[in-house]
Amino acid sequence: MSVPSRIWTHVDFEQDGKQSGCLHVPISTDLSAYGMLQIPLVCLRNGKGPTALLTAGNHGDEYEGQIALMRLARQLQPRDLQGRVILIPSLNFPAVAAGRRVSPLDEGNLNRLFPGRANGTPTEMLAHYVESVLFAMADVVLDIHSGGKSLDYAHSALAQRREDPAERQALDALLRVFGAPHSVFTSGSAGGGATTLYAAAAQRGIPALTTELGGGGTLDPAGLALAEQGVRRVLRHYGIAPTLPCEPAGPTQMLQSLGPRQALYAPEDGLFEPLVKTGEPVRQGQLAAYLHSLQDPLREPLAMRFAADGIVSCRRFPTLCVRGDALFNLAGPL
Repeated sequence: MSVPSRIWTHVDFEQDGKQSGCLHVPISTDLSAYGMLQIPLVCLRNGKGPTALLTAGNHGDEYEGQIALMRLARQLQPRDLQGRVILIPSLNFPAVAAGRRVSPLDEGNLNRLFPGRANGTPTEMLAHYVESVLFAMADVVLDIHSGGKSLDYAHSALAQRREDPAERQALDALLRVFGAPHSVFTSGSAGGGATTLYAAAAQRGIPALTTELGGGGTLDPAGLALAEQGVRRVLRHYGIAPTLPCEPAGPTQMLQSLGPRQALYAPEDGLFEPLVKTGEPVRQGQLAAYLHSLQDPLREPLAMRFAADGIVSCRRFPTLCVRGDALFNLAGPL
């Protein structure tokens, strides 16, 4: 038996107009026994039509999507719509407020907790609400990410590969409409696998994509522009905002993630000296980086080489690394 969500909101999702409110997530602490974590929410509706669920701030140190959705929430008006748009620019709000990847309330990584738990930690409750309440209303889902403090990403949109031909066709169209330079199909074997927001939506048959639009824990202007225009193109494509101004999509390169087995990891602690940039093609055996020992300044740095041909989809951003840190991920032709 499914357990209903404990999260609630004053926003009426069936009401026409533009509403601004909060998701109220119950929390109980030493200083606030009956507290509520309040997550900003904007809902716009104009009659019947498809619904777009737009989220950012799933990881708190990723900013392109947060600013893009806040700007869209201010600009978009019900008269622009034939349907509904639900915008949550700072989905994991405690992480956003702290500038962290995970929530300081419970160390919850929201994008590793789907489908969540109705009676779990605050972050688990939030994943459960998105899964059980918001997905039920959505016809398309966009969860806007970038690399955060630990990664630098080539500008990409990602979708999880589906077996159903109609779902594959819808995802292919969605990626091309969004128009990132790289469109990457994932198998669910890397990163969060099936526990991410976009993977959970895809498992319900909802066309869903996520993005990686920069990194380093700062704002990438080109990534911000892509987030803004890509979301606008998707709203037009689905007929939700058919006259919304937007730029035409540029060409996209269709790729597939090569997964963790072809990624490059630090075999020991050290200082990471990358020799290639994100988006660059590489060959198997090509020198990828040097790893410099902290303990022995006279030791020659460890030369690290790529295990496969591909395109560098992301690399580690900080120089200091410890054993097991991911240094490079690769994508290859679809």
